[in-house]
Amino acid sequence: MDMPPKPWPFGLAERCEPLVRRVLAPNPSPYTFTGTQTYIVGAGTDVAVIDPGPAGTGVAGHAATNGEGHVEAIVAAVGAAHVVAICCTHTHRDHSPAAAPLKALTGAPIIGCAALALSDDGPRADAEFDPAYAPDRVLRDGEALSGDGWTLRAVATPGHTSNHLCFALEETSALFTGDHVMGWSTSVVSPPDGDMGAYMKSLERLHDRADRVYYPAHGPAITNPRQLVRGMLGHRRSRERQIAKLLAAQARDIPALVAAMYKGLDPRLTGAAGRSVLAHLIDLEQRGLVVRSGETWMTMNA
Repeated sequence: MDMPPKPWPFGLAERCEPLVRRVLAPNPSPYTFTGTQTYIVGAGTDVAVIDPGPAGTGVAGHAATNGEGHVEAIVAAVGAAHVVAICCTHTHRDHSPAAAPLKALTGAPIIGCAALALSDDGPRADAEFDPAYAPDRVLRDGEALSGDGWTLRAVATPGHTSNHLCFALEETSALFTGDHVMGWSTSVVSPPDGDMGAYMKSLERLHDRADRVYYPAHGPAITNPRQLVRGMLGHRRSRERQIAKLLAAQARDIPALVAAMYKGLDPRLTGAAGRSVLAHLIDLEQRGLVVRSGETWMTMNA
């Protein structure tokens, strides 16, 4: 999806539906689209904040990329309402670091995904994990929290990260999908924590649901959720078949696979493509379909 024309509405509270408002963080990048979208749920005396975003502690003079002022924008959007929960879908640095300063300002507990601190084994394909994230309450799959006129229920969706949660707004059949399903691009699945097999199962789980609309952390709202998820499953399966076909013809390393699979790719996204290819290869390896020798991969019958 092409970038929408500027100016982008950083810091403004945009109403998505009566119970949902969206505040865009000023952290656009090749991996975040126009920035992280924080959602405020509730229209009464109390609200929940979903994915508070980056903390905005970057280099002075670079507010357009590091999230500077986003916490203040959330507080302004909340107004006189009481924040009863700060909810994080997962702990990449573009999603959860603002939870701590927002808690300090509002007194609200951090409720949502589990903490995760992980050292990576290769170049990161998106924002690294937030090591300071400290939830007051971890929501397990199916657990709910509620406020004045709203109920959010956790839907476990591991794959993009092992601790990823979506949040279902039961009153309106809306689903906040974090990075699991986005409105502008497919999600990066980056090992060792990203797991392609788990990601596919999580997509299948969402396909079986009857949500009316998805509100992702990046990109526009998704009004045809089951159709989109069906297409995403097909896309990933097509990539898997493409890898298997290339390896059946010749053993290759990941850079060679990326070069063959992603013609005309933005060079800034080469690392992300390589991580997704690795995730597919690990899944195929676990299923006994490919093997590796050093950095080279091949089919079992090669």
